[in-house]
Amino acid sequence: MSKFKPFPMIIFILKACIFMSLVTVKATANETIEIGAIIDLNSRIGKEQKTAINIAVENYNHDRTNKKQLITVHFRNTSKDTIQDFFTAEELVEQNHVKMIVIGMQTWEETALIADIGKRHQVPIISFVTASYTPELVQLKWPFLVQMTTSSLDQISCTSSIVSSYQWRKVIVIYEDDMYSDSSMLAVLTETLKGHGVEVEHQLILPQFSSLSDPREVVRREVVKLLQKQSRLFIVLRSSVSTANHLFKEAKEIGLMGRDSAWILADSLADLLDSVDTAFISSIQGALGIKNHYPEATKSFRHFKGQFQKIFRSEYPMEDHSEPGIHALKAYDSITAFAKAVNSLGTKSSNDSVLTKNRILSSNFTGLSGNISFVNGVLSHPPTFRIVNVDGNRYNGLGFWSSMFGFSKALVAENGEIIGVNGSHIMKFSMVKWPGELKRVPKGWAMPTDSKPLIIGVPGRTSFEKFVKVETVAETNEMKYTGFCIDLFKEVLKILEKNYTLPYEFEPYYGSYPDLVQQVSNGTYDAIVGDITILAERTKYVEFTQPFAESGLTMVVPVKFDRSNKAWMFLKPFTGNMWIATGAVLVYTMLVVWFMEHQSNPEFRGRWKDQLGTAMWFTFSSLFFAHRENIKSNYTKTVVVVWLFLVFVLTSSYTASLTSMLTVPRLEPSVKDIGWIKRTNATVGCDGDSFVKDYLRQVLKLQNIKNISNQDDYPKELKSGNIKAAFLEIPYQKVFLREHCNQYVVAGPNYRFGGLAFAFQKGSPLAHDVSEAILILTQDGTLNRLEEHWFALSKNCDNVDPTGETESLTLESFWGLYLVSGVTSTLCFLFYVYHLFRKSRQLTGAFRDNIVHPSTDQSFWTKTAGIIRYNKNDKPTVTLRRVTSSRAAGLGVDQRADSRKWHLVSPSDAAQIFDGSSQHPQLAIELGNSRSD
Repeated sequence: MSKFKPFPMIIFILKACIFMSLVTVKATANETIEIGAIIDLNSRIGKEQKTAINIAVENYNHDRTNKKQLITVHFRNTSKDTIQDFFTAEELVEQNHVKMIVIGMQTWEETALIADIGKRHQVPIISFVTASYTPELVQLKWPFLVQMTTSSLDQISCTSSIVSSYQWRKVIVIYEDDMYSDSSMLAVLTETLKGHGVEVEHQLILPQFSSLSDPREVVRREVVKLLQKQSRLFIVLRSSVSTANHLFKEAKEIGLMGRDSAWILADSLADLLDSVDTAFISSIQGALGIKNHYPEATKSFRHFKGQFQKIFRSEYPMEDHSEPGIHALKAYDSITAFAKAVNSLGTKSSNDSVLTKNRILSSNFTGLSGNISFVNGVLSHPPTFRIVNVDGNRYNGLGFWSSMFGFSKALVAENGEIIGVNGSHIMKFSMVKWPGELKRVPKGWAMPTDSKPLIIGVPGRTSFEKFVKVETVAETNEMKYTGFCIDLFKEVLKILEKNYTLPYEFEPYYGSYPDLVQQVSNGTYDAIVGDITILAERTKYVEFTQPFAESGLTMVVPVKFDRSNKAWMFLKPFTGNMWIATGAVLVYTMLVVWFMEHQSNPEFRGRWKDQLGTAMWFTFSSLFFAHRENIKSNYTKTVVVVWLFLVFVLTSSYTASLTSMLTVPRLEPSVKDIGWIKRTNATVGCDGDSFVKDYLRQVLKLQNIKNISNQDDYPKELKSGNIKAAFLEIPYQKVFLREHCNQYVVAGPNYRFGGLAFAFQKGSPLAHDVSEAILILTQDGTLNRLEEHWFALSKNCDNVDPTGETESLTLESFWGLYLVSGVTSTLCFLFYVYHLFRKSRQLTGAFRDNIVHPSTDQSFWTKTAGIIRYNKNDKPTVTLRRVTSSRAAGLGVDQRADSRKWHLVSPSDAAQIFDGSSQHPQLAIELGNSRSD
């Protein structure tokens, strides 16, 4: 028997005790923090949230930097009963002693109930649902609620911007019923769309899916109601996947997913596009989605994605997709925020729920879903949405939207912030695949078809049938529609048919115009084709096109002929400025002609009175081409030619204008203005079926108004004196005066309105298309040709001015001719003066070497006076003779000069030089100035 050795056994026991003590110390050193999670474990969102929470907890527990704290999660599944979820939360707090609860409910109703528990037990509640109240009110009512969401206003603004970018004017909003949040969101959406000029035509409220025993039948019954609406733009504001699945299937079956329809999915559905099945995707082809954007290129996201896919595939092998969505990222970030809070507080303070809640709300880090920081209990950083377009088996990214930069096709990082490239407030993304494989932007409207054409109301009772006329063809008993408005509408259709067909049917309406407009507003008619006046009140109920004719109210009255020839009628052809300018040019021309002719032309010489009379007679007689004086100077002839041309134009224009004034009777209105109508309480006529009658009563305050039903009745009533004036809109007034041009005139001011146009239902995109077509017809001249065809001038009105007034001729029409005449006279005058000066100097230089040298220091005025004297003399002479020394000295002649030289003296000095007793010969040279040039 071997000897027992106790020492090794003792060593083994000691080692075992030491190991057990170390394990015990380690176990007691790590504090366990319990948290709860109430999520829908059967839904895709719940599965993603559970996986993400487990990953976040595992990563924290294995992080060596934590302060010996471990997190344990107690998962609870949601039930269809909200009260049951309430008790589940109570159990987590009271029995499991959780320090925080993460709730993954998708309705605010459930969130609010559990938030009450958090308030009562002072346990932070983290929710992923946006409250319908303001953040300040939520914090006041539920101080322990932390919302891992942003304000719903951003998503609503994004949705409204998309609608506005495509110029849709009516929408239908669809949402799943919720007593708290969605109705408030709808109110905000309605107001935001209204600010963009968009109307919510209908609200389709679907019951909660969990409350329905036969959801397919209920959804189908509600969706069928949409066929009665005009709008084909649908905004799914909030819906569960189960409800949306039935919604889209039924909508597709009844044709609401076809051409010219448009669907916009809010983030409640768009965020799930990565996880829904192919059947769901195929039912929403062409829809636009608004997804929450999160950075996918970061290292932390790629690491999380790898973990997520591995765990998700192992736990949920039946799921087709294993990509994490925004719900998983937010669940991960919520655990991270809590873990950072308790880790910073330490083991002693982590049990203080108030400190924990405050530390969570003071978080500031970059999570997987974006920047995590809070203001008033909600995420403070504005979200960035990704606009996607469902096409094929998945979706295509079109671009991004944020309240910071609007729409952008790409994002870049700048100073730690994500910003858009070339941001715009208008969505300009291309390559959108619309429902029904439509290549253009859908109208978002129930477009007419052959089976359901556009029903157009046509005024059947009109005063002026050239605009619209409805009559029955006796042979076929069919209605015939003619007139300017009908032809214009047919021209519009030719342009619209380049993009789409527009089946239509005309229906006559024999009521008043205001009632006809009301028929479009209530949906009886889709549009009106006729002479409809644009009024501010009417724009509230119908959509008007671009006006095709001006509109306004005028007063037409009979004329009284004023054939009296007034004493000063002969002055009327020219205005006062015209007479002054004509007189000024005449006097100026007279002076120029006299100056250039009186030296060389005997007919312009003599005494001053004779010269002035001759010049005046010549100029005035030229007005009638009766002048007889001969012209010597070529300069004068040039001036006279231009003057005669001016005279010819003036006399011709004067004669024509005066003839028109004397021969055409002046049409004076029998009633000057509306003031006389009011003072005398005279009877006036108007179309009683239009708005004019009410306008005369309410605005112009007229009382005696007679209804005139036909344009042919106006002349009869005016001639008989039953009415003193007729109030017609401008288009009708023009037609009336074209047919009765010299019998009636317009008196008083014009009362302007919006014009004549076609009318469509409020929000109809056809109004915009028709407006563009009318502009095209206006620019290419088609509208003018139609006006000339339908409103041609009467044969009795050729070349007749309806007002009977011939305007006086103004200076603006002739100033160019006056300028030419004045410039010509001035240039000829200057050339003539230069010619005189040059000739005088040549004559002086010819004798300079043989005559006494003249003084070279003559002033400008001396030279000018010499030229005038030279031009004034009838026969200027130059006397040459030898001068004696004594005489030369008296004349100031240089005595040292050679006495044999001849000296030039003026005719006035000739008498001093001439000596009758002198035996020296005398030479007199007579300079005949028969030609001056």
